[in-house]
Amino acid sequence: MAGNRPLWTWSGAAAAGLLAGLALPPWGCPPLLWLALVPVWALGPGPAALWGGAAVLVSHRWLLWLHPLDWVGVPLPLSLPLCVVLWGSLGVVAAALVGGWRLLVQRLGPERRSTACLAAALWGLAEVVLAKGPLFWIGLGSAALPGDRALAGLAQWIGAGGLAALQLLLAWWLWRWLTAWAAQRSGVWRSASAWLLVVVLLHAWGWRLLQLQEPVAGAASRLNVLVLQPAIPTREKFSWSQQQALLRRLAGAQLQAEQQGADLLVLPEGALAVGQTLPHAAEVEVLSGGFREMDGELRSSVLRFAPGEQEPVQAIDKHRLVPLGEWIPGGSWLSWAGLSAVGGVSFGEPSRLLARPAGAVGVAICYEIADGAALAAATRDGAGWLLASANLDPYPPQLQGQFEALAQLRAIETGRWLVSAANTGPSLLVDPSGAVRQRLSTGMAATLPVQLQVRVGRTGYSRTGELPLLLLAAGAAALRLRSRVRQS
Repeated sequence: MAGNRPLWTWSGAAAAGLLAGLALPPWGCPPLLWLALVPVWALGPGPAALWGGAAVLVSHRWLLWLHPLDWVGVPLPLSLPLCVVLWGSLGVVAAALVGGWRLLVQRLGPERRSTACLAAALWGLAEVVLAKGPLFWIGLGSAALPGDRALAGLAQWIGAGGLAALQLLLAWWLWRWLTAWAAQRSGVWRSASAWLLVVVLLHAWGWRLLQLQEPVAGAASRLNVLVLQPAIPTREKFSWSQQQALLRRLAGAQLQAEQQGADLLVLPEGALAVGQTLPHAAEVEVLSGGFREMDGELRSSVLRFAPGEQEPVQAIDKHRLVPLGEWIPGGSWLSWAGLSAVGGVSFGEPSRLLARPAGAVGVAICYEIADGAALAAATRDGAGWLLASANLDPYPPQLQGQFEALAQLRAIETGRWLVSAANTGPSLLVDPSGAVRQRLSTGMAATLPVQLQVRVGRTGYSRTGELPLLLLAAGAAALRLRSRVRQS
C-alpha cells in the first residue's frame, strides 16, 4: 500500500484539478469546487502544482478554438501545434503559481488556522494582481456564478479576491473535518454542523445584499440603449461582402435608434476599422468598438460619436492587451506582430473611465472584464453604469459563458447596471444584483433595446477595494508571529 500511495496522490490531485476546472463558469458550482480544493490543502506542493495545471487546462480549453490561424498568416500545419503550445503554456504557469503557493503553506503548517487565513488572503490578492496583467482570465473568485448568485452577493463587500479567499477557507475547514472524521476524533459532527451553519449564513447574507441592490421602481435617471450584435465572422471580417453587411446593419441600427428614441447606440469591439466613419450623421450618440491611430500607434478603442457626427470626438483605449494576439514582448524588434489580423496594438491608459458629457461610464474592452478592481475604481471616479465591449468569435459557448459570469460579478461588485455588446454574443443587460435581464441569442445578427438606471451610490467594495483581504492577511500574519514568539 505504501508503494502505491504516490500514484494515488498524483492521480487524485489531477482528478481534483479536472473537477475544479469544471466547477468554474460557465457552470459555476461552489460545492464541487470546495471538494476539489481539499487535495490542494491535504497534499504537497508537487500534487498541488499538478492540480493547478489541470484546472487551468480544463477551464481554458476554449483556446484550442483559435485553430485554424491561416487567416492571420500562420501556416496551417503550424496552426494547431501553436494553439496547443499556448494552451499548455498557461497550464505550466498555473502549475508553477499554485505549487509555489502550496510550498509556502507547507512551510507555515497547513493545519494552522493562521496559515489558512494568510494563504487564502494571499491567493485572493494574487488573483486581483494577476487580473491586471496579461496572463490571467478566470479564477476561484468567479466560481460562484452563474450557479450561486447568493454567495456571489458577498462580492459587494469583498470583491472577487475575497470570494476566492472564502472558497479556500471553506475548503480548508472541510479538509480539517474530513481528517478528523477519518481519525474518529470527538466533536466531528459538531464541527460539521458549524461548517454547514456558516455556509447557510454566508448565503443568507449575500442574498440580503443582492436584495438591497434590486432596481428601484420609478428611478428618475434612466438611459435607453440600443445594442447592435452584428455577428460578423472574425475570419471573414475583412472580406468585401462582410464589410458591406456590417455597414448595412450599422445603418439600420442607427435608423432604429432614432425611431425608438434611444439615447445611445452601442457596437462591439473592433466593429469599425481605422478611419472608418459612421454611415449616417444620426441624431443619436454612438459608442462603437474600433481602431484608431494615435502618435503613430494603433489602438483598440471604444470610440464616441456625438449626435449628428460621423467622426469620433472621444475615445478610451484598451489597456489590457491580449498576449500574442495583440501584443508580444519585444514586438518592435520582431517581424511578427502577433495573431491579430490588424497587427500589433499599443497600450492605452489604465483608467477605465470614459467621461461622456451625458455622464461617465466604466468601459471594459474584451478580457478587461476580468479586472474588477479597475471597474470599481471607475465607479469611484463617477461611472454611473458599465459597458463591456467584446468580440469573442470564433470561440465556443464555454468562453461566452465565462464572459457572462464575469459581467455578472462586475455588476455585483460595483452596484451598477452593465451592458454587454459582443460581435456574436453575449450581448445582454445585467442589473446591479447580477441578474441577466435581457439577452440576444448567440451568433445571430440582431439589435437589443434595453433600459438601465444610472447610479451614483457605492458598494463596500467600490469604497475599500482589497482592504478586507489586506486586514485578513495582516491579522493572520500577526497571529502566526505571536505563536512563534510563544514557542521561542
